[in-house]
Amino acid sequence: MQRPLILASTSRYRRELLNRLHLPFDVLPPEVDETALPGEPPRELAERLAFEKARAVAARFPEAVVIGSDQVADLAGEALGKPGDHARATAQLRKMRGQTLIFQTAVAVVCQATGFVERDLAPVRVVFRDLSDAAIEQYLQAEQPYDCAGSAKSEGLGIALLSAIDSDDPTALVGLPLIRTCRMLRSAGVELL
Repeated sequence: MQRPLILASTSRYRRELLNRLHLPFDVLPPEVDETALPGEPPRELAERLAFEKARAVAARFPEAVVIGSDQVADLAGEALGKPGDHARATAQLRKMRGQTLIFQTAVAVVCQATGFVERDLAPVRVVFRDLSDAAIEQYLQAEQPYDCAGSAKSEGLGIALLSAIDSDDPTALVGLPLIRTCRMLRSAGVELL
């Protein structure tokens, strides 16, 4: 009998990605403070939050296999989170134009009952075009990506903002690295096929 599977996330993007695996799962908010620790680099922030999200839900549902994930846009060591509104998204995209960012996407899988804990990071290197203010405004009006780290959705019109993407786990940029997630789920005893 397979253990229950829970996605510890409020992200609709992660839910849509996990649906690709055709596994039954529940979605629960992890209720974790996502504030960076003083001096915490973006990579470490993403890894810590992914693990804390999975661990928080696993503590409430110890028999379940719980997936936690987090993504932080990393501009030369500066963490860029979800902008939340138009003004902050405009400022982020202006700062990112012509720059290379690393989207630090972390995933953790925890099952408290079995003691299973595994985590990994899927960094995605993204090169932004040198965007005009008019192009930034047009994009933001069209897609309103205010709930996305780095103010852009590569799975939509945001792809037009980019000149290159380099990743070994193609869904990591959207928010959940499925290749790594599948490997961890298999290790945790979840049958995928």
